[in-house]
Parts: sequence; C-alpha cells; structure tokens
Amino acid sequence: MTKIGVLYGMEESFPPALVDRINEMDLANVTAEHLKVGGVEMAVPCPYGVIIDRISHDIPFYRSYLKNAVLTGTKVINNPFWWSADDKFFNYALATKLGVAVPPTVLLPHKKLPEGTTDRSMRNLEYPLNWDAIFRYTGFPAFLKPHDGGGWKSVYKVDSPEEFFAAYDESGDLCMTLQGAVKFQEYFRCYVVNQEKVHVMRYDPGQPHHLRYVPGNPPPAPELGERIVSDSLKLCRALGYDLNTVEFAVEDGVPYAIDFMNPAPDAGLESVGPENLRWIVDAVAEMAVRRALEPAGTQLPYHWAAFL
Repeated sequence: MTKIGVLYGMEESFPPALVDRINEMDLANVTAEHLKVGGVEMAVPCPYGVIIDRISHDIPFYRSYLKNAVLTGTKVINNPFWWSADDKFFNYALATKLGVAVPPTVLLPHKKLPEGTTDRSMRNLEYPLNWDAIFRYTGFPAFLKPHDGGGWKSVYKVDSPEEFFAAYDESGDLCMTLQGAVKFQEYFRCYVVNQEKVHVMRYDPGQPHHLRYVPGNPPPAPELGERIVSDSLKLCRALGYDLNTVEFAVEDGVPYAIDFMNPAPDAGLESVGPENLRWIVDAVAEMAVRRALEPAGTQLPYHWAAFL
C-alpha cells in the first residue's frame, strides 16, 4: 500500500478535500492521509510514497524533513531542493530568456545591512547607485517587492522617486526588486498542474482578497488564451514545478508574466470559489495518484544536484 501524505498549515478547505478525493477513488494500492511527523532520524525512509507540500516554505523543519524524504525515495510535490534554490528575480530573468514577456525588473541591494554584516561586508557594492538609470529602465509607476517573497507581503506601489525612497527605507534588510508596472486591461491567474494542465482564471487584483476571482470566469480571447496557456507551461517546465500558479497582466493584448513562483498556490474555498477549488482538487489528486502508482525509480546518485 502506497500512502500519499498532505503537509499543510492553516488551510481549511484544500487539504481535506484532496485527501477525501483521493480516498474516494477507492484504489486498492493507494490511500491518502493528513501527514504526521515527529523527530526525524537521518537517512531513514518516511512512510509516505508521495507527499504534497503546502507549507515548508514557512517552516524550515518541514523543508529539511522533505529533503530527507526525497533522499530516501519519497516523491515530493513540489521538489524541495529546487524550491529552496529558487527566487523570483531569477525567474524573471529566466522568463526573458524563454521569450515570455516580463516587465523591466531591477534587483536592488538591501537598504539595511543584513544581520551580522557591516559596511565592510558590502565593499563590492557600487555607491551611490545610479538611481537615474534604474528609474529610466523601470519607469513609473512601479512595484517595489521582495525578490523571493509571496502573499503580497512588503509590496509597495510607487509613482515617483520620492515614493520609491520612502518605501525603500521601510524595506529593512529585505532584498528587493523594482519592477515597472503594467497598465493592464485584463488580468489572469492560472493553475498549472503536472506541467501539462492549465486552468485559466480571470482575476481582479484590485479587489479584496475574497473577491479577486471573477464570478463566471469569462475566458480570454482565443489567441490570447492560447498564449497564456503556452507561456504558463513553458515557465513551469523550465522551473520544474508540478504545482504552481502563473499570473499575467495583459496590456494592449500582450500577457506579461507578473508572478510565477507560487509552488503552494492559494486554493481556499473562501477565495477561489467552489468551481476553481473542484478543478485544482481533481487535478492534484490525479497527479498524486499517478506518482504513487509509478514504479520506484533507480536510486539517484548521492550528489545534491541530482535531486533538483
């Protein structure tokens, strides 16, 4: 019997719905449950053949547990090694190389020195920065946001250099990016599952969180929809994520990828609604069962990079 474990935090709707959906399939050799873990002995296999990870980005204990699980043969969605190494600024650069439209983005040094460092730690940093060149590149309005953040935390919309510097002063020791704003006419968020299925959802980021998914989910125009699906798959296949959301802001018919490092995407009933929740539960359940039924692979060589 292969067990699928669901690892999560404060979520109330998606994890139990996923466990119930898998168990409703009534498969002879696969069952799902809410994962339990205590002290973790090194290099000892965990009891789960597949783990769906929804929380390790916030809990270092879980992230280390999952890496140990991969080492001993468990299939983890999403890959904890790549997730640990990834950041959003790299993703923007990768998207550019892939031919996916992305707003102009600049990586900025920490406004406040990271803990344990001094001015001497930053001797390779150009000072003062050429702010005029940076502002010409991104333009205004722009968004100042963490280079590896999520959940709209520490995100500032700035309309001038003065507003930028006031927000930058508040960013503390976070590493930030400045990204030109897209003057969008349409906005979409897409679930991408197993690097093969895409569910396009019309989205309004200007609404309160629980109202952002547009009722009725009107689809994009056919040509635009095809490009959104193609770019979503292109990004997730390059990034190696089997569960992700990709966001597009559409300006003058061009979908600009805004956010596509969401390996534990929002799937709460109160925000995405029953139809979108049903889609993501079914798609993830199918993916998890397929992974559980796959024959065990050959042992990876014991090199860290082999697990990416």
